[in-house]
Amino acid sequence: MKQYLDLIENVLENGEKRSDRTGTGTISLFGTQSRYDLREGFPLVTTKKVFLKAIIHEMLWFINGDTNIKYLVDNDVKIWNEWPFEIFKLSKDYNNETLEEFVAKIKNDNEFAKVYGELGPVYGKQWRDFNGKDQLKSLIHDIKTKPDSRRHIISAWNPAEVDKMALPPCHAFFQFYVSTEGFLDLQLYQRSGDIFLGVPFNIASYSILLTLVALECNLKPRYFVHTIGDAHIYSNHLEQVKLQLTREPKKLPKLEIDFEGKTIFDIKYKDIKVVDYESHPAIKGEVAV
Repeated sequence: MKQYLDLIENVLENGEKRSDRTGTGTISLFGTQSRYDLREGFPLVTTKKVFLKAIIHEMLWFINGDTNIKYLVDNDVKIWNEWPFEIFKLSKDYNNETLEEFVAKIKNDNEFAKVYGELGPVYGKQWRDFNGKDQLKSLIHDIKTKPDSRRHIISAWNPAEVDKMALPPCHAFFQFYVSTEGFLDLQLYQRSGDIFLGVPFNIASYSILLTLVALECNLKPRYFVHTIGDAHIYSNHLEQVKLQLTREPKKLPKLEIDFEGKTIFDIKYKDIKVVDYESHPAIKGEVAV
């Protein structure tokens, strides 16, 4: 994953110090692009251990069109917990619960989860119901029937509904490309990329999506092209990314998906495996909300 380390170096060397919505402060560089060849292995960052379980469950959550964190909470995935908790803290029902107590309520109280686990019309809603259109089903149909089209696009950025979302989409827009040799490529435009915490997830997540769509369409996954608008390193992650730069990347693992007799909409967590993943130890960092 030299490309990821190159991205870190590029932001550190060429970025500017900026204030941000969270008040944390960043080093930010506008307009970066990295290319990952899935034929060389599954692009999972090896200079720190990445929580793969969360990546797989989140992608399946998107594909299913879900926008409530209960599925994630039930599967011990914590990456979305802070945003609905911040909304809950502003409600009449908030009684000084901690984040941990809030998550326990989501897990154990279905009625509470229906109200306070909801994130609004975020990714899954837009993928599967963008103003009434199922973008994902339409995309798959078009790749199969019109592979040369330049319109193989899904947008999670819905201007009419952005203000209703707990967090507007960071990975906002993506496009597929079918090569004449039977390869499938995917380019993601990410408006905002947290280089330390978010971007390793995004690289792996969309590489899984690329592989799933390729399997569905009888194609071979090739390039994941990652374009980021505001690529930034939070000021409280500087030591973490600098530590990663001292570590030598390890050999990439392999992605294995049991797709026999299934469609992309049938895939479960147990069907997706990453084998031979070796990494340096995990590095902790606080999420900026």
